[in-house]
Amino acid sequence: MKHFIYVMRSLMKRAVFAMSVLFISTSLWAATPLDINTANAKELAVVMKGVGDKKAQAIIDYREQHGLFKSIEDLVKVKGIGSALVSRNQTLIRVQDVE
Repeated sequence: MKHFIYVMRSLMKRAVFAMSVLFISTSLWAATPLDINTANAKELAVVMKGVGDKKAQAIIDYREQHGLFKSIEDLVKVKGIGSALVSRNQTLIRVQDVE
């Protein structure tokens, strides 16, 4: 029984540590808006609300076919992305100056 308690405490400590690392890394991502012209699909899916793997890949595909986005509002040109989704994410994403 003592061994079981020891193992459970050890697992709980590791879980708390892992959650802390996840919280800190997520907070750092949220502090700096993600550039939609340089982000990969996984980053887009993690950072943007309402964007999963499929929509994130559609953003990447559109960018590769049509060039860089000039503003975050250009995301509405991507199939499946509407103005409400762009508005919901406006503080999380950005477009660096495109020349």
